[in-house]
Amino acid sequence: MRTGAPDGTSASVQAMSEALRGHWPEYLAEAVGLGLFMISACVFGTLLGHPHSPVVRAVPDPVVRRVLMGLTAIALILAPWGQRSGAHLNPATTLTFWRLGKLATVDAGFYALFQFLGGLAGVLTAAAILRDLVGDPSVQYVATVPGEAGVAAALAAEVLITFILMSVVLPVSNTAGLARFTALFVGALVATYISVEAPISGMSMNPARSLASAIPAQAWAPLWMYFVAPPSACCWLPRCTCAAAVSRASSAPSSTTTIRSAAYFAAATPS
Repeated sequence: MRTGAPDGTSASVQAMSEALRGHWPEYLAEAVGLGLFMISACVFGTLLGHPHSPVVRAVPDPVVRRVLMGLTAIALILAPWGQRSGAHLNPATTLTFWRLGKLATVDAGFYALFQFLGGLAGVLTAAAILRDLVGDPSVQYVATVPGEAGVAAALAAEVLITFILMSVVLPVSNTAGLARFTALFVGALVATYISVEAPISGMSMNPARSLASAIPAQAWAPLWMYFVAPPSACCWLPRCTCAAAVSRASSAPSSTTTIRSAAYFAAATPS
């Protein structure tokens, strides 16, 4: 029998097992956090989008309803349970911290996995409660799809809004005098995006959020775009600026405590 150092496969399995044992609460928080956000997205998306909703009849102007949706997003971000999650809730954010060396590869993998699973569980839970209402074509499980401007415009818009949001989140959330206002900064941006940008791309900024809605909605055609645009925007962020912001929060690479410094990143706001 061969003895000595484990081979590559055994070492990888051991690392994954140790990470899961040590960091499962953080991974679970990712799943629960995004799941709750997706339930909220489906509920408010139905309330503000279904043609038989009393809100739609009372507020027929879609622009005004998008403004209301934006205000709803601020409420979700400022809610105590939303702040307690303190997590990424977004594979694109996780990618940013992994790229900066602030997150171990195995942790990044588990974070993304639990984000996707949690988002899907949230939509399926909402579908079980709301039934045909959330599946109506006017709501379509709050799926993110390109608007009339087309895929190219939607792709460019997703890159731009993700880039702007992360450029705000990273420095603000890691600046002592501003950190407590992170939710307000993000809430204001997200509310603006929902009101203005959502008709262009559906305002995703989150691959896990888009996949969660696409599976029950069977909206496969534009899905690739939401896997390309947000991560691309995060990778294009100036490395020196991001690293300086994150280093103020912690200098310990691969620690799950530093994972929490980019909280409130537009996890799953209804579009």
